[in-house]
Amino acid sequence: MIPKVKIFGGCVVSIIALGAAAVCVSLMFPLFFAEESRSKGILFDFVKWSTSSNVIDNSLQSPDVMVDGGLDSVCEQQLKVYVYEFPRRFNFGILKHTQVDLDLPWPDDEVPPPWAHRSRVEKSHSVEYWLLVDLLEGRRGDKQFIRVRDPKQADLFFVPFFSSLCYDTYGGKRTGLVSEDKAIQEEVVKLVVESPYWKHSGGEDHIIPLHHPNAFSFSRHLLNASIFIVADFGRTVPQVSSLKKDVVAPYYHVVPTYEDDNPDDPFNSRETLLFFQGTIKRKDNGIVRSKLADIIRNETGVHFEDGIKNETGYHQAAEGMRNSKFCLDPAGDTPASCRLFDAIVSHCVPVVLSDKIELPFEADLDYTSFALFYSVEESLEPGWLVSQLRNVSQVQWLQMWNRLKGVSHHFEYQFPSKKNDAVSMIWQQIHRKVPDIKLRIHRKERLKIADWWNW
Repeated sequence: MIPKVKIFGGCVVSIIALGAAAVCVSLMFPLFFAEESRSKGILFDFVKWSTSSNVIDNSLQSPDVMVDGGLDSVCEQQLKVYVYEFPRRFNFGILKHTQVDLDLPWPDDEVPPPWAHRSRVEKSHSVEYWLLVDLLEGRRGDKQFIRVRDPKQADLFFVPFFSSLCYDTYGGKRTGLVSEDKAIQEEVVKLVVESPYWKHSGGEDHIIPLHHPNAFSFSRHLLNASIFIVADFGRTVPQVSSLKKDVVAPYYHVVPTYEDDNPDDPFNSRETLLFFQGTIKRKDNGIVRSKLADIIRNETGVHFEDGIKNETGYHQAAEGMRNSKFCLDPAGDTPASCRLFDAIVSHCVPVVLSDKIELPFEADLDYTSFALFYSVEESLEPGWLVSQLRNVSQVQWLQMWNRLKGVSHHFEYQFPSKKNDAVSMIWQQIHRKVPDIKLRIHRKERLKIADWWNW
């Protein structure tokens, strides 16, 4: 193992002795010229020794260094998170199966209700639910955070509003010109901005999930200093939401995870070359789907069909993905789509056609190791896309397939959460934003003139 030392802040970091390696190599150069065969053997042994598991920690050999044993796992300092005590009509009450007074917050001595009796489409944006139940259950010592009761101790403040579910439940129901969804948003904004915790920081240390592209659409600009948990940036402007301050979270996949994917011949057992089953006629970014349908749906080895949003349709989609080498992920109405995450948990190599997509956990995961990315323009050239996929060798495909099996657990929402699952990964992304947030807040507290930096 590489020697480890402590540095300021109590973090433990691994020191890779690059300088020592350089010295050793330089010392071997005279040997090389003096006795070529012997020096080659020494150099080979040195390289073999320097890359062996006895010298380099296995975690450093993983593409997921930051996830699977790198800096995040050894420099953990638990976040202190305060949860606003909102009436449950802003969160669990929207699930419609709690009998407790909806004007009271959720009590600490009760297990949060399950996500039940809701559609799979609604569940795809349920990140708000999984984060809140994780916070309420946060008694285990292995979590990235501690839920604190005293807001003065908090690093961050969580706003327990199910904004996506609120839109799905009330957004289409109009009373005159004002929707119930809008009225609820206004209530939430009032509760938050009148809080002394918000006023202290200007909201920069607040976490607000709004995963659905239309979630909090009437009022998000009033809380735009906060950390938003989003699916993408398709229906926001840079003044409201951005990669710098916000966290991109995966959709909850609507097809089940492929648990027993261990065939003798994975490449040839997947008989379909390219699979797509979903809504073909979409608007905005999604118009690419209709164009693709005209170009590739009749190609040999391609399955391209409209999907049906019922249990039969979801079952067909799951079976189709598991029987396909590549799964097409064109943009939906916004750049992101649930289809990417369905493909990942089906271990079907995603083919992403979305020019402005942002991806969850990309600081930790190299998506190019398990997915293919093409521009919309090139993919619409007749015959081009299918020919590209046919040119992917069996060896290349197997590498990506194996990689998918190794990363799919990062996209699982579950309760209780587990290390490096989707909920855990989201907390890691949030955690990284805290130092910059504290810097800005502390500077504001001591400045005597207007801040001169454009943050």
